Amino acid sequence: MSLSKEDAIYVSSIFENYFGNFHSIDEYMRDQKLGTLSDISSNSLFPPEDELFSDFTMHPNDMTFSVMEIPTKQWDTLLSITSSHVNNCSPGRNIRLAVKEMNTDKYVGFIRLGSPVINCKPRNDMLGQVFSQQKDTATRFNNSTIMGFAIVPAQPFGYNYLGGKLLAGICCSHKIREICNKKYDMNLCLFETTSLYGNSKSVSQYDGMKPFVRYKGLTTSDFLPMMHGKPYDDLVYFVENRLGGDIVEPGISSRKLSITQKIIAMTKVALKNTSEGEHFEQILQNAKNLIEKKRYYISDYGFSNTLDYVNNKTDNLIKGENYDKFELDNIVDWWKKKASNRFENLKADGRLRNELEVWTSGKHIDIIR
Repeated sequence: MSLSKEDAIYVSSIFENYFGNFHSIDEYMRDQKLGTLSDISSNSLFPPEDELFSDFTMHPNDMTFSVMEIPTKQWDTLLSITSSHVNNCSPGRNIRLAVKEMNTDKYVGFIRLGSPVINCKPRNDMLGQVFSQQKDTATRFNNSTIMGFAIVPAQPFGYNYLGGKLLAGICCSHKIREICNKKYDMNLCLFETTSLYGNSKSVSQYDGMKPFVRYKGLTTSDFLPMMHGKPYDDLVYFVENRLGGDIVEPGISSRKLSITQKIIAMTKVALKNTSEGEHFEQILQNAKNLIEKKRYYISDYGFSNTLDYVNNKTDNLIKGENYDKFELDNIVDWWKKKASNRFENLKADGRLRNELEVWTSGKHIDIIR
C-alpha cells in the first residue's frame, strides 16, 4: 500500500489546513466539542439539563450525596452537555458513575473510571518500571490500579462549591474501592488521574487535596492530536479511493488512530528526502505542540505500602494512619468545610453563578474555566 508523491502532497495539505486553524489547546478542544453536539439527543419537554443541580442558594452543609450507576445512554448525554472535553471510552474496564445530591434529586457530577494506560512517565518514575504485558507485572498492576478518565462536576456547581474536589475525593474513597473490587474482582489500592490542562493552567481541581490526592509530576506530550469531523472523513475517503480499498483491516482496535497512523506513515514514505517531506514533518510537529503535558496525580487510599503492593513486592496491604479518612462520609465532611468557605465568600462578594452551563449548539462556554 502506497501513495504517489502528488497524492501525499495533497494529504499533507489536508493536515495543514486542519491543524493550521488552531493556535492553542482550547481552540482545538472547542472544535472537537462542537463537532459532537449534533450527537446529543434533544427533548424540548424534558431537556437533559433538567436533571442537573441548579439550586445555588443551597449551603454545602445541607447537602447529602449518593454515588450510583445510571443507564449508559443517560450518563453519556449528561456528561456530553456538562464536559468541555470529548470523552471517548478506552478499551478494558469502564465504570460510569453519577453523583446525586439527594435533597434536590439532581446530579452534581459524573465520573468514569477505567483501566490505566500502560506507559506514563511520572508513574514509571514513581514505581521504577514500565508495566508491560508480561504476566508477572501486568497482572498485579491491572488488579490494583484504576484511572480516572472523566471527573466532571456540573457547572456552576463546580465553580460555586469546588465540585471538582468533591468528585475527586469520591474517587479516592473506600466506596469506590468497594465498587471496583466487586465489579472486577480487584484489590484496588492505587488511583491515578491527570489534569485536563497542563501548561495553560497553573493549578488543577486536584491541588490542595492532601492526604487524598498527591501530585507526582508531568506527563509527556509527544503525540499527535486526532483530526475530527468532515476534514477527517474527506481524508479517509481520498486515501481509500487512491488505494482502492480499506486503509487498515476491518475490525482492528483503535480504528481511527490506526487509520491516521497508517496515512501518516504512507505520506512520510512518499515524501522521503524531499522539501515537501520536511514541510509535512513540521506540520505534524506544530500539531503536537497543541497537546500539553498534563499534571499527574495519585491516591493510595490510605495504605502505607501501596507502591510495594503494586510492584508485586508484597501480597498484603497495610492500613496507614490516614486510612479511615478515606471513608466516603469523612471525605464529604472534609469537602463541606472547603465548599462552605468557597460558597460563603462568593455569596458575600456577589460572585455566585446562578445559570446552568451546558453545551448546546447555541451556547458559548469557556473551555478553560
